[in-house]
Amino acid sequence: MEGEQVTYTTKRHWIIFLPALVYCLLGVALLIAAFVLPSAQQDERVAWALDVFAGVAGLAAVWALVPALIDSITSEFGVTNRRVIVKVGWLRRRSLETLLSKVEGIEVEQSILARVFGYGTITVTGTGGSREPFKRIAAPLEFRRKVQEQSLAAQGGK
Repeated sequence: MEGEQVTYTTKRHWIIFLPALVYCLLGVALLIAAFVLPSAQQDERVAWALDVFAGVAGLAAVWALVPALIDSITSEFGVTNRRVIVKVGWLRRRSLETLLSKVEGIEVEQSILARVFGYGTITVTGTGGSREPFKRIAAPLEFRRKVQEQSLAAQGGK
């Protein structure tokens, strides 16, 4: 839009990579165990089993990492001086572009863990009762604050 300026952008929080990290650490721990335990016990079957489990953990890490990486790269959350813009997804794209005058509120949900690490779910409520939740957003309170600031500015600072 002409005269529109982006005032704030954010992305998905790094917490979306946590499952992949856990699987990766499990795989590394199993590989280390595969080298340490068999030499102490002289049992190659144990080493082979640990190698197999480490491989499975590695595959699980990749399986968890790829969707998280795609989600991180393709998700955009922004506030302009006129609109709230949210775009999520790659193959199945979900997009929300709402004029600030049509936004009734931005709800923020955070668990204790989410508060500690700085992420949460924002739900954009538009006029007419439409509710659009977006999960695992970095700095959701800042996002809401920026929407409120721009909304007030658009109304002439009332």
